[in-house]
Amino acid sequence: MTGDMSDLKPTAPIIQVRNLHKSFTLHTQGGIKLDVLSSTDLSVAPGDCVALMGPSGAGKSTVLRCLYGNYLPQSGAVLIRHKGRMTNLVGAEPRVVLALRRETLGYVSQFLRVIPRIASIDLVSEPLITLGVEPEAAREKAATLLTRLRIPTRHWDLAPATFSGGEQQRINIARTMVVDYPALLLDEPTASLDADNRQTVIELILEARDRGAAVVGIFHDEEVRDAVCTHRHHVAAPDGNRDAPDTVDSEDRQDLAI
Repeated sequence: MTGDMSDLKPTAPIIQVRNLHKSFTLHTQGGIKLDVLSSTDLSVAPGDCVALMGPSGAGKSTVLRCLYGNYLPQSGAVLIRHKGRMTNLVGAEPRVVLALRRETLGYVSQFLRVIPRIASIDLVSEPLITLGVEPEAAREKAATLLTRLRIPTRHWDLAPATFSGGEQQRINIARTMVVDYPALLLDEPTASLDADNRQTVIELILEARDRGAAVVGIFHDEEVRDAVCTHRHHVAAPDGNRDAPDTVDSEDRQDLAI
């Protein structure tokens, strides 16, 4: 579903969540139903960075996964401004979701999910090449980010599967930040980083905000949160229920790769 407004104002929200409801039915545990999100609303304008707040289990990660189209809400709308129009991810065709992820919506997860045995610099440059950027120019931008994030040059031609957790997280960040996405979803982007690299990630987020990106993130590091966030959104699970279970059934997921 796509909105009918192609002339949205520059200050109009890039991300809008309206009356979002999400629950999980645990069929392997007697059909127990967990209500995770109820009547959730969120609006993020260009240049804003919204921190999702709440105790562990409140539903913060579920909000991010709904925003990225990984979880299928029971009702409500997840609207992302894509090519000048508001596109609703809830119920969207897979090709639409994939196009939006490719061009509009960047996502930094806590974990590196990549094809094995691919060189780090190729992993980082690949999203740009997919968008039509010349491979040499894409590798140059990737090299700049890898340098800023202190990945040693000798590691650029190595697959990151054997890297430390902090190095893998930096590859993850570089792979997303290499594209100037209009919207960014960040799931604890500095959780595994030392102080110097944490400061670099703060700078990258602020640069994204300055160019007008809308950012939504989970930031458990208070110093990072205070440095990059313009707003805070408190997430509260209905009736004290917890966040999404570790394993969810196929009906809760989009038929798409993360």
